[in-house]
Amino acid sequence: MSGIALADASNGQTMSLEEWAALPEDEPGELVDGQLVEEEVVGYAHEVVVGWLIHILRGWVVARGGFVGASDARFAVRPTRGRKPDLTVYLPGSRKPPAHGLIQVPPDIAVEVVSPTPRDGRRDRVEKVKEYAGFRVRWYWIVDPQLRSLEIFELGADGRYTYALGAGDGVLDVVPGCEGLTLDLDALWSELDRFVAGEPDA
Repeated sequence: MSGIALADASNGQTMSLEEWAALPEDEPGELVDGQLVEEEVVGYAHEVVVGWLIHILRGWVVARGGFVGASDARFAVRPTRGRKPDLTVYLPGSRKPPAHGLIQVPPDIAVEVVSPTPRDGRRDRVEKVKEYAGFRVRWYWIVDPQLRSLEIFELGADGRYTYALGAGDGVLDVVPGCEGLTLDLDALWSELDRFVAGEPDA
């Protein structure tokens, strides 16, 4: 994080969503109550999982006319909060986000891959659940590589998420909100194991 960004946070100065969205692309951080905060601590194992999910979801949705985006897109989830999900999906027929700048069009699916620290786990499982529901993200996926689990939440008419699916292994032929999508969780964890087994200190 740059010295300017750190100064803004430490001095208690607030930043607008527009100012946050105008930061350079390589400037890390999400906006929480007008303050620029550090993003989750991720490693390459996290990115292996994200890359696998992007590959599978893109292969399914692009042929149908939808889009998959990666983690640097900046979403205005609340008037003073901006988040950068690990990946997002806009289903066919949905309103598309702008090509540049702050995104105020909620995706149909937001996916977070949980990092190992308690702080990051709380952010994905507590804070972002409320924020994405308020932003009207229809489906929220939480993928936890440590627990080897996938949880999918569906937005209800009351603006709250309900538990739509929970799985740890196997091949999922029915994925809520994603007709025709097959998720092979065994293949995902196998790819992660293959990476971890090749680490120098494994």
